[in-house]
Amino acid sequence: MPNTAVDAPIVDPGAIDEDHIHVVAAVIWRDAAEREFLIAQRRPGQHLAHLWEFPGGKREAGESAWQALRRELGEEIDIRPTRAAPYMRVYQRYPERNVLLDFWIVEAYDGVVAAREQQQLKWISTAQIDDYRFPPADRPVLDAIANSAITGRRRRP
Repeated sequence: MPNTAVDAPIVDPGAIDEDHIHVVAAVIWRDAAEREFLIAQRRPGQHLAHLWEFPGGKREAGESAWQALRRELGEEIDIRPTRAAPYMRVYQRYPERNVLLDFWIVEAYDGVVAAREQQQLKWISTAQIDDYRFPPADRPVLDAIANSAITGRRRRP
């Protein structure tokens, strides 16, 4: 049952005993030197419309998270991951629904990134994170990648 208030994200949750939507999302790096990664803008009419997010989508019944990631990225941005690793799990309660997000780092893929669902796509650097509005559930991942030793900088508070 959905809650009536937005809670803070729960990072790497254990067992979830309430109704929720299981979503997979990908952190896809374009340029290791510039630390650019892909974001997509949610379309009008969707939950959290116009916010920016990591590409991905809902896991279907009977799918593993890896299968869902491959299917969703093919449908949404026309790529097929060939190598990826689980990164972080975040559980978020919104007033209208609860969401469990499985974030993956996509290390290699086949295809060329293209918007297949008329959504806007952008490659941004970790220095540009604060220039975009993201759903609360994405914040722990954004903070982790912005503050990683690889970036060489810390995000402003």
